[in-house]
Amino acid sequence: MKITARKKGNKKYFYLKHSFRKGGKIITKEKYLGAEIPTDIEEVKLKFGEEFQKNINKKLESIKKHFQAEWKRLPESVKEKELEEISIAFTYNTNAIEGSTITLEEAREIIHDNISPNKPLRDVKEAEAHSKVFLRMLEKEEKITDALILQWHKDIFCDVKPDIAGKYRDYLVRVGSYLAPDWQEIKKMMNELIEFIYDNQKINSVELSARAHYNFEKIHPFGDGNGRIGRLLMNYILWHRGYPMLIIEYKKRRSYYKALQKDEDSFVKYFIRRYFAVHKKRIN
Repeated sequence: MKITARKKGNKKYFYLKHSFRKGGKIITKEKYLGAEIPTDIEEVKLKFGEEFQKNINKKLESIKKHFQAEWKRLPESVKEKELEEISIAFTYNTNAIEGSTITLEEAREIIHDNISPNKPLRDVKEAEAHSKVFLRMLEKEEKITDALILQWHKDIFCDVKPDIAGKYRDYLVRVGSYLAPDWQEIKKMMNELIEFIYDNQKINSVELSARAHYNFEKIHPFGDGNGRIGRLLMNYILWHRGYPMLIIEYKKRRSYYKALQKDEDSFVKYFIRRYFAVHKKRIN
């Protein structure tokens, strides 16, 4: 959302402009402000934005409603198979983003058939452990705490990276040009993130999961595995609040990385666009 100006003769007039993507097209809406920018412009922006947020929330609720109806109709045995398929796809994509050599079909062999492909043992063990953690976290809703997040990390990496598994880092790390916060601030920042998740229950759960994921990645609490734990966290929030999950696909990783490099609101917009694209058949 931004303020633009147009000249008519010698006079200048101001407009509030908001652009968004709809059906592959960029739609722009404007609100006339007058010959001067109002003194209460922040309030005007807020009200103008609320109109679009209501429409977004309506679509997100439609996705939730249709997903819940679809899920309720499924027999338990079919639900179990469906969750395994989601686990295979999610495990393949989230690990591939981090450099795993395991293919989608090999992930299926590891998770469904208990067959180990001829690939590095570390990649095989990480895929196997990730799937187990993912399925277990869907079965039982637990309060999001430091202990829970550390346990996820420990269970995934204990066999391949025992020196860092289940521990917040106690050293500085850099991701490309991004310098993560000082390790001495991690505990405090993680507590603030967990408080944010529980103090903002009125935010739509899709937006909440996006903000939680973004801030987790910025904290970068672990020496390795931050992306995988962050994507587990966002789907944990979605699933236990009744929404279908979102798999960040390996082939779309560049747009994902690009969005993470922007500010929080820009990442949320990216996340919701992807969510709509993946679940568009569930929107009325």
